[in-house]
Amino acid sequence: MMMKKFSGFPTGKLQVTPLPDLFFSELCPAIDDLAELKVTLHIFWLLARSKQRAQHVTAGELRADRTLMQSLAVDGAQPDEALTRALGAAVARGTLLHLDTEEDLYFLSTESGRRAFEKAAREEKPRGGLAPEPASAHERPNIFVLYEQNIGLLTPMIAEELKDAEQQFPAEWIREAFKIAVENNKRSWSYARKILERWHTEGRKDDAKKRKRWWGDEYDKFVKR
Repeated sequence: MMMKKFSGFPTGKLQVTPLPDLFFSELCPAIDDLAELKVTLHIFWLLARSKQRAQHVTAGELRADRTLMQSLAVDGAQPDEALTRALGAAVARGTLLHLDTEEDLYFLSTESGRRAFEKAAREEKPRGGLAPEPASAHERPNIFVLYEQNIGLLTPMIAEELKDAEQQFPAEWIREAFKIAVENNKRSWSYARKILERWHTEGRKDDAKKRKRWWGDEYDKFVKR
């Protein structure tokens, strides 16, 4: 099959679709299915086209999208099957949140998408009349998202340290350590890591009134911001 050559982007002002930095640093390198990548990008594009639209897309809307379905019909693949596989993979990966209603709603796992998902889960009638299951662990912000939300831009070196920490410490501890770093205006991974290491060796101190004084005084003297 002869490749259709792209004529290039036209001059002048172009509409753009914003993508989080984590898409390029974490998500894209992990996706090994072309259909999953196409569907994920297409949903980002659909949701960014109008600020007035809902924070979700439906399976029916995606199947009716000629541009998307044509892009999935490559190398003899059946586009319906490719779409179903891609959506399932994106949900399993945690990129999308799936609400199993009559329409099959899909939300991006962004802050606004998670809020919209939780609101829809309370309001929508689930298929079969059963109440939707609560959000699973992968629908909560992972350590990379927490870092970028609370500290700053993620670097490859920090990403490796965060992966190790995620295996070593409970998710609740990690969230709390980031929270303490923000409360004490010590927005650095080294500060949060020292808190986790101290909890690991000496036990976690849960007294909220003592927490800020304890960590603020204890680590100010040797943790650099």
